[in-house]
Amino acid sequence: MCVAVPGKIVEINGDTAKVDVLGNICEANIKLVSATIGDYVLIHAGCAIEVLKKDMAEEILSLFNELGEAQNEDS
Repeated sequence: MCVAVPGKIVEINGDTAKVDVLGNICEANIKLVSATIGDYVLIHAGCAIEVLKKDMAEEILSLFNELGEAQNEDS
């Protein structure tokens, strides 16, 4: 199964953006979307595949946090 993760664009250099994903900065190709600094994007396989509204991105990130907490409880 593949999972796409949301992140916030913090820098753009051509077709590549630095994206903050849960405090980790990663690079993503943004050629498939029309995004600017401050936008939230959904990243899959190193590519931004969709621009998200802030509330949707925060909801998805909250779900990831809940899953991580539940996994830690099971350990």
